[in-house]
Amino acid sequence: QVIDPFESSDPRRWPDENTRQQLIQECRESSAGPFLLYGAASLPTQVEVSEYQLLLQESQQAGISTQELERVYQRDENTVPASYCLRPSHRHTCCSTVTESFSRLSSDFPCLVLIYSLGEREKREMSLQPKSEVKVIDQLLSELCDVFLPGLITSSKLLVYATTTECDRRHGYTTTRRRGYAEGLCQQVYSDLVGLIDDLNISEDSNLGLMKLDCKTFSCNLLEFPFHWLQVRAYVEQRDQQCPLVVMGGPCTGKTVLLAHCSQHVGALKADISNCSPTPVLDSPHKPTNDHNLNCGTMSCSNARGFNIIKPDVCLSELKECLSSLFTLLPSAKQPLILLLDGLDQLENNFSPQIIESLPSPLPPGVKLICTVSSNRKHLMQAIKLHYPQGSAPQCVGGSGEQSGCVCVQLGSVDRKQRVKMLASLLRGSGRRVTSGQQALVNQALTSCCLPLYTRLLHAHASLWHSDSDVTESSLPDGVHLSISALLDHLEQTHGSTLVARAVSYLALSRTGLSEAELTDLLSSNDEVLAEDVCHREDIPQVDMERLLMKLKSFLIKRTVADSQVLYWVSRHFKLVVAKRYLGSFEVKRKIHSEIADYFSGQLACDNGKPLLVNQKSRQNKALNVNTDRQPTSQPFVFLSSKDVGRVNMRKVLELPYHLEQSGRLEELECDLLMSLGFHQAMVQAGLLGDLVAMLESDEDSSQFLRERLLLASILKSSACFLQNSPLQLLTVMETNLLPYLEVFPALECYVKEIRTERRCRGRGLGTALCPSPSSILPIQYLQCDRFNEGCVIETAATEFGIVAQIMDDGSAWILSGSGCDMVKLSLSFEQEEVKFAGVKSSGPFLLLSTQCNKLFVWDVTGPEMLVEVKAHLKKELECSQTPNKIEGFAACQKKLFLWGKDESCVSVFDISSETLTHFQCQGSVTCLALSSDGFFMYCGQDDGTVSIFDIKASNLIGTCSNSNRSAVTLIILCEDKREMACVDRNGNVSLWDVADKVQLPRLVKENFNRSESNNILSTDYSEEINTLLVCQGLKVSLWDTSNWELWDQFLAPKGRAFTQAVLSQDGHLFLALLDTCSLVLVWTVSTGECVLSLETTKQPHTLLKMASDVICVDHDGCLTVWDSEMIDVAGTALKMGCGVREVVVEETGEGFYTTDGSEKVWRWSLNTGLPRDNFLHDGPVEKLQLSSNSIYLVSLSAGEIYVWNTETGENIVRISGSRATNILITPNSKFGVSISERGLTRVWKMALGSIVCSIHLYLSDAQVSPESTYLIGRRYGDLLAASLWSGSISKRFSCVESSEHVVAFQTLTEHPDFVVVMAASGAVYTWKVAEETVCRHFQLPYTFHCHPQDFQMSSDGSYALLSTDNGTINLLDLSRVRLCSFKAEGPITKACLDQTGCYAAYVSHPSSLENSCTCSMHARPILTVTRLSDGERIGSVRLSKNPLTLVACERQCVFVGFEDGSVGAYSVSDDMIDEEEMFSSREGLNGTNSYSFHCLTAETKDVYENNFTGNWAVH
Repeated sequence: QVIDPFESSDPRRWPDENTRQQLIQECRESSAGPFLLYGAASLPTQVEVSEYQLLLQESQQAGISTQELERVYQRDENTVPASYCLRPSHRHTCCSTVTESFSRLSSDFPCLVLIYSLGEREKREMSLQPKSEVKVIDQLLSELCDVFLPGLITSSKLLVYATTTECDRRHGYTTTRRRGYAEGLCQQVYSDLVGLIDDLNISEDSNLGLMKLDCKTFSCNLLEFPFHWLQVRAYVEQRDQQCPLVVMGGPCTGKTVLLAHCSQHVGALKADISNCSPTPVLDSPHKPTNDHNLNCGTMSCSNARGFNIIKPDVCLSELKECLSSLFTLLPSAKQPLILLLDGLDQLENNFSPQIIESLPSPLPPGVKLICTVSSNRKHLMQAIKLHYPQGSAPQCVGGSGEQSGCVCVQLGSVDRKQRVKMLASLLRGSGRRVTSGQQALVNQALTSCCLPLYTRLLHAHASLWHSDSDVTESSLPDGVHLSISALLDHLEQTHGSTLVARAVSYLALSRTGLSEAELTDLLSSNDEVLAEDVCHREDIPQVDMERLLMKLKSFLIKRTVADSQVLYWVSRHFKLVVAKRYLGSFEVKRKIHSEIADYFSGQLACDNGKPLLVNQKSRQNKALNVNTDRQPTSQPFVFLSSKDVGRVNMRKVLELPYHLEQSGRLEELECDLLMSLGFHQAMVQAGLLGDLVAMLESDEDSSQFLRERLLLASILKSSACFLQNSPLQLLTVMETNLLPYLEVFPALECYVKEIRTERRCRGRGLGTALCPSPSSILPIQYLQCDRFNEGCVIETAATEFGIVAQIMDDGSAWILSGSGCDMVKLSLSFEQEEVKFAGVKSSGPFLLLSTQCNKLFVWDVTGPEMLVEVKAHLKKELECSQTPNKIEGFAACQKKLFLWGKDESCVSVFDISSETLTHFQCQGSVTCLALSSDGFFMYCGQDDGTVSIFDIKASNLIGTCSNSNRSAVTLIILCEDKREMACVDRNGNVSLWDVADKVQLPRLVKENFNRSESNNILSTDYSEEINTLLVCQGLKVSLWDTSNWELWDQFLAPKGRAFTQAVLSQDGHLFLALLDTCSLVLVWTVSTGECVLSLETTKQPHTLLKMASDVICVDHDGCLTVWDSEMIDVAGTALKMGCGVREVVVEETGEGFYTTDGSEKVWRWSLNTGLPRDNFLHDGPVEKLQLSSNSIYLVSLSAGEIYVWNTETGENIVRISGSRATNILITPNSKFGVSISERGLTRVWKMALGSIVCSIHLYLSDAQVSPESTYLIGRRYGDLLAASLWSGSISKRFSCVESSEHVVAFQTLTEHPDFVVVMAASGAVYTWKVAEETVCRHFQLPYTFHCHPQDFQMSSDGSYALLSTDNGTINLLDLSRVRLCSFKAEGPITKACLDQTGCYAAYVSHPSSLENSCTCSMHARPILTVTRLSDGERIGSVRLSKNPLTLVACERQCVFVGFEDGSVGAYSVSDDMIDEEEMFSSREGLNGTNSYSFHCLTAETKDVYENNFTGNWAVH
């Protein structure tokens, strides 16, 4: 920090000497090492009386007039000691007589002195001057060197640097010489400064990440707490005290000050507690909207430890967790713990009693708890007494503490004499006092208010008085609030009203406080503040801020919040006064919150030279239009120190969301922050993932993207364990989980674009180009009833407007009001007793709740939140029954409610509007009911298969009809457009009736009987939009086409299982079902009957609820799991192959690829759309696939037959039968195909026609076609043979040197078509030039690097070879630099491949079972990793959601993965180094994240290999 006292161009704004001395003292206290001082001299502001009189006497004796001196100084008896003070109007007058002041300054602070000696030439030049002048100069120099400097150096212990310069006679003092002198001195000064810093004892704070309080701010005199400190001391010294100490008092009685004093001095206690060092108080405001703070402090012996709380609005669960960790880790006999809790009673939501209940009772040995409680907070004190009912009798004055088991320290009014002493002590500490007349007024004021804070405020006023000040009774404000206002009045007069108003408002409205730099930036960016001072300055001088803060020093806290020191008000009453004085209107508050939000969002950093129109007029009476340079520090979310790692901008993270919310900029908060990747990265890297999830899940009425935020929160929660250990993996986690659902949530496309932009900025990474179809879906919400005792759900119901109600076995009712809301308990009292509920039903917008006292209540969810009692009992004789009536069914139409009881034949109709009750009697027990859309007709199904039709308006029976088997009717569906009625009985049979004529009886149209074994219907789901009816029975699910009422399909339950419920998906292509003893919700496709998804729940499901946009699963314990319906449709209908993907071939352009799963189909996919474009149907299962290099021909092998397809038209142009082939190849020129047979002939045929060119009689294993399309090369009996593709004859042979040695692997090289790299079983590496039949043996591989044929691969240029993948290690042969390389994976490797360009290796590994000792789903997933071959550095990795079967690396920097469920994923490789091949050779260092080790081979071998492609061969 740089403070220039003379920064302002206006001398009147320069601070006086006293202020500068205070600034210097601040520098001394806050500086971590030496500091430099500079400035101009000025008259001393204060001269003691004796010195002033001596000055007058000496001046008069010297004949100097003292008139001017007497004019500028005035005697002030209020200084200690009495002094003459410089009048304010002369405080900035410069004077040459400042030696005494300068000497006093230099004697107090270490300085650096430079002594410059003249050379001989300078001395000769001086000799040319007149002798009289030379004599005076010599005398002055002699006095300076021999007397003044030695005395100053000796007394002040200064560092002296001496140098002598010589001038070149020809060139004089050249610039080079001067620079040389300066550099030499600078190096010496620098080394000494470093030495000074090293000598200082600077202790590193171990709690930089925590919130800490600067206890010096609360430095108090013991006169302020004459007895209370002794009570606290006695409590701490007592070893047998196992109850808390409670500091009680009203507002402004000094509770916080006393606790701060305790935190500063308890560590010095020696009685029974040794080596105790206090930890700074941890300050954690609970809720930004409240004016009070929760200060949680710990003092522990030996090692200082504290809470990991760095956010102000800490929740109850986090506080409990932190307190629990303290009690389990810190307390012991040798390391006692003293816990300070301040402001506990000011927490919102009545959390304080629950926090007390979470503490151990009695306190463990070695633990002391001190907390503050306001006198008017009886509930907290009652909770403490109940939690600590017994305790040892306190030795100190405890009041009622002996009865309650806690020690009480009561703070109240302080005795007036004590307050007078306290004020005198404070004045004496600031070098001030008051006259006797002023003291009388002070005593009178102290009588009117007895609070310690008022005494401190009175000190702030009295310290401004002079002995001649006119002080009256009106000069002294009454009470704390008026005193604060008077202090602000004085500050406005001194520093300007706008500056003071904005400064204190910023501090009052900040969430965690503001640093001095932040406060200065905010003020310098404010138009109103700058308008007052723009003529003198383009921003606010730092010294002005320092002067203002010095005036407020006694009333501001300096605390550390997440590594930044910020200022905060010492008492909430300052915020109250500031709010009343400056923040009277809601608009003003919003404006200031918006200004702070602009600052922390970085918007102000983008304003360069913003024009500022000043209201002041210039001399020409014109408005000043000034361009101000107001560019505060930029505010990124993360300050990057390297490509991947950076420091989180915690100030922005903590402040910006709060101020955006308070300023009403909710859209900006949601779109630019909560749905911003940068904000998510900062929160995750800062360890605030839980807080981020809570912010995303918060329900805002004006939220436009609530469901998007819920999805983001769900992804973060599901990956919380993984992201806490690997925060930099946030990009891949979010991308893989969001890509399948961008169609559902298009607003998240910008988020995915941010991910890809961030990956490009990093210069490397592994992104998802094509996401595989999901095998499960994350819930967008998980809700749990906030109750103490576990229970079971009795009944659940949901309305068409998304309201869910559930009744628990304890009689409680819980309501979910909609997506994004929490479960709330429904409370209802009757005759001063809480009503217990027995059941709930729903119909349309109505919820019907029955109670255990046989009362019924209805709630219209479209109206006010009000329950209306239904005056309708099911049976008159049961009105007084103690057994609750069971409501069997409920229906609603318009304002009429229809309900009936179990085994009852009467339907009661209650009209809400008229509160009238009507009864309709049926023949049998009512089982179901349907209503016409106009509400005029009612259709009642009964247990004997009868349906009764009533005219509701006329209250009479129209007619009846019955099904033929007399089975109970469970469902009635009215098709009013067709004038038909469909009845479904309990066995799943359907009868269709014509009800067009209301006068005549219904006419039976058709009956469909279920011929298979059937049982009772468990649930039904009817969708009129898609004309589908789902009927769920225990052993099967039936689907009916309601357009013609024909049975569409049936799905049997898995063997040994039974269905319990099923519902249709939103579009009807899927259905969701619950199975007994299964905790999953399974999803089947209607078209194939295949189970495609499994939705995870926490416990055994109870009920499925299908809402307008959600599917909700209610567990037996009442927990709700919510999935988005559209996400289920997208995931369930995602296209994938029927079985696991066996083979993937990619087009040369990388835009398309082909897959086979062993079935009759080959799918052609588009990488751009992610969808299949074509499919190629075969007569049998496809065994092999090959794609020509020009991507025109696709050759497939199916059941011994060879198919040649034209990929442009999709036409099968050639089909070769009876080939007995086991493998197929295509020549690089795309003109010929080769069918390889183990037991028959290997044939070469023309691609376009299928005509045979030649046959090869020998079977060659692992065969490859040479790059020039001339030979078929393969292994046979340990040798390598080359057969001509023109004649079929074996024309070339390679055999190893040793007869016992054989070839295990080989590779042709596209970029070196004449050569083949050969690997022998012994580890020998050869190159074979096929055309000339020349061989070169290069080197012998170590045993640990022997080639495994199943793993062997090579790049097309021969630079890298993959040798093996044993024990989680990939072994490579770097042929470009002739060395062996290896690097470790996260676990066993199942798949590995090299890309053909030799840039990177891709592999799939399964994490070790010991990875992080975690069994969560993310840590257990297989990992796809891409590693750069040149240095072994990891480019990126992705956690795969399922097991892969196929892995292919494409030349277009893309990796394709085929999965066991038939889906395919494509992952793009982004790496700047791959595109800069010239950098490969320059990177000799191995700095990869994997343990990339290498073994260099002999130099002779290296030289031989490097020349092998140029013709230097050894002939074998």
